[in-house]
Amino acid sequence: MSILFKRPFRYVLIAVGVLLLAPAAMILVMRWVNPPITAYMLRVHFESQSSDNGPTILYRWADLDDMAACMPLAAVASEDQTFPNHHGFMWEAIGDALADNAQGGTIRGASTISQQTAKNLFLWPAKSYIRKGIEAYLTFWLEVLWPKRRILEVYLNIAQFDDRIFGVGAAAERLFGVSAKQLSTSQCARLAAVLPNPERYSAASPGPYVQGQAAWIMRQMRQLGDGYLAETITR
Repeated sequence: MSILFKRPFRYVLIAVGVLLLAPAAMILVMRWVNPPITAYMLRVHFESQSSDNGPTILYRWADLDDMAACMPLAAVASEDQTFPNHHGFMWEAIGDALADNAQGGTIRGASTISQQTAKNLFLWPAKSYIRKGIEAYLTFWLEVLWPKRRILEVYLNIAQFDDRIFGVGAAAERLFGVSAKQLSTSQCARLAAVLPNPERYSAASPGPYVQGQAAWIMRQMRQLGDGYLAETITR
């Protein structure tokens, strides 16, 4: 009887191991292979399928070396200024978010660029502790298996910059009529300014919020300095 119980238990353990390690294997492959699509792109695609106003998503990959130097700096200045130094998580910010959530407010995160990359690649947009837990697990593997340069490169290529526009390459072309390499500092700042809510804000036709946020981002970029990401990007 004990042998009969041990065998199914072994299969369960194997299945659990496969489920836990499969994301790591996918992440390892994407260290070198650019993702053809992401979970967020699929969501927008299916939501837009009934529309006849052109393609459901616009996505153009641009290597980090083919982007203006201001773009990664603008994203880091806006979203995660500790990116070069942390290991995927900002623990103090997470503690503050948990304290706020415990008081009955809306569940909010304290997401680093690494966490946002994991979320955009694999997960759904709902806010829940279950999703945040899965996001943390995926972020751990991103930080273990990818250099910081790759995390930043993938992040900038899969981030949503408008209703249907994903990635700096497509955003530069569609919103400003230039290549990613030709983006100006103000354009980089405006793209970074809409990242929290690209379906509401416009980098091409910025309102007062985007203009103010872009001005703040440019001040942060000057304070960080042009060489702030030099070591991160050359790794």
